[in-house]
Amino acid sequence: MNIIDAITRGFPAWVLIASIIALAYPPAFTWFSGWMIPAGLGMIMLGMGVTLTIDDFRRVARFPGRVAAGVALQYGVMPALGWCLASLYGLPAPLAVGLILVASCPGGTASNVICYLAKGDVPLSVTMTSISTLLAIAATPFFATLLAGSRVDVPALGLFLTTVQVVLVPVAAGVIMNRYLPRLTARVLPVMPLVAVLFITLIVASIIGAGREEILRAGWRLVAAVFSLHAGGFLLGYLATIALTRDVLAARTISIEVGMQNSGLGAVLARTNFANPATAIPSAISSLFHSLIASLLAAWWKRSADTYRIHDQTESQEQAIYR
Repeated sequence: MNIIDAITRGFPAWVLIASIIALAYPPAFTWFSGWMIPAGLGMIMLGMGVTLTIDDFRRVARFPGRVAAGVALQYGVMPALGWCLASLYGLPAPLAVGLILVASCPGGTASNVICYLAKGDVPLSVTMTSISTLLAIAATPFFATLLAGSRVDVPALGLFLTTVQVVLVPVAAGVIMNRYLPRLTARVLPVMPLVAVLFITLIVASIIGAGREEILRAGWRLVAAVFSLHAGGFLLGYLATIALTRDVLAARTISIEVGMQNSGLGAVLARTNFANPATAIPSAISSLFHSLIASLLAAWWKRSADTYRIHDQTESQEQAIYR
């Protein structure tokens, strides 16, 4: 494992450390603001795009039922769960809208890495992330407006246009780059995970630093609501998939996809389209929680997968001896 892999796998730790520093001394990260936040997310989405090929989208034909189930859980369970938790914990309107907004976002850009570490179904993970990201152009503004529109005036058109700019354009550029500039892609691809870790850490820490007072004022309710959103997403994604498919590998993969949101997208949409900066805070905290939960699940599932493999190998050897 090289230095870039080591840094990338430590992503949750970097987000946690930067968040603590931002709470203690906001100016350490609040300089990263304005146009730099959407530009940073654009770089992250470009990095995702260069990892994709046309064949990745053709995989939908191989997993139609599982992809459909995963996407339905992504855009069915999570937005509804966000709305319920915002009401249950009695969050102030800006924080409630921010929670619903991040719950309406597509799967997280780090979900494919987590799926790989957890020994899940990586092709299924890549396909789900790709499809949910493309659907986000319409689905995220729709669900955010539907569920949060009664709390504040939600600029649906603004959300749509911003999503096109920071999702569709850079992802499409990445796919085109991968297809027509393979040499350039081969050069930049190894460093793109590091670039993604750097920018998401800066985005999260900047928003937490800027919203320090609102975070401290909301206290445990905000933290509990965001944690419950992701814990519920991982759990419901797993249980629903097991009930539908009886496939543990698919259940782990879809659990990761449903539980991990593209918090960077939620933060950019909130900062760009809502006047109150507190709307972006749930997205910043979201990135921290879903990364930590996913990392723990990946370690647990990887260990269990290794155990099953060793057991199966031993059992096969014993059968060979008796034969």
